[in-house]
Amino acid sequence: MAKQKGIIKLSGTLEGVNFYILNGKPVVRKAGGGFNGETIKTKDNMVRVRENSSEFGHCSKVKKQLRLALLPFLTLHHDTGLHGRMVRMLQELKNHDQISERGKRTIGNGLQTEAGRKLFTDFNFTESWNIRNTLNCDINYNPSDYTLTLSRFDISKVKFPASATHLELKFGLLSFDFDNLKYTMIESELLQLNKSNTLTNFILTPKEQSNATNQSFVFCGVRFHQEISGELYPLKGDDAITVSCLGVYP
Repeated sequence: MAKQKGIIKLSGTLEGVNFYILNGKPVVRKAGGGFNGETIKTKDNMVRVRENSSEFGHCSKVKKQLRLALLPFLTLHHDTGLHGRMVRMLQELKNHDQISERGKRTIGNGLQTEAGRKLFTDFNFTESWNIRNTLNCDINYNPSDYTLTLSRFDISKVKFPASATHLELKFGLLSFDFDNLKYTMIESELLQLNKSNTLTNFILTPKEQSNATNQSFVFCGVRFHQEISGELYPLKGDDAITVSCLGVYP
């Protein structure tokens, strides 16, 4: 490898020589070497590469659909690191697949294990906070009637951002088909509370009956608002939105 000198810095391949930028500096090397697509597809010593590539592609596709499914909860939340954190979590999750051979392991099968479900529910979709340490109350989901109950709620224990005057709470039932990468999300009605709230128990129910036959996820989200001249405006800071998965059900 050599460095480029001169006023004009080249980029690309010219007469068997590669010109490119490495760590901000223009360098040059002889073209060729490394792996090409045909080598990866056919060589026996590339089996592990093919297996990893196939599973990584599966994780990336699932991540994309999960992000789309969670848009109602993550709107206005700008976390540039969420993509990478989700991919890493999903790659670890497919490792819990105890059924499939290497190269064909799936996230859906990984979620059939207790360890896989715990990995998913422990993941912080909003990195700074999760629902339980934001609300500081008892939160329980009943899968028989699809209701979410909050008890022993005390508004004074909620971690409000500095300028927030209200919180908005909702939950959603996500049904996810890992074979066809399709999903449905059924949300509850919004519950808005200000800092003067005195109620201590709430029950949230979905807007419509769930008839999910695929793997189901219970998500809960909090969004903080500021009241200005009688109007509520959503805050946009890192601590303004909290989203957590409270459970995974086969």
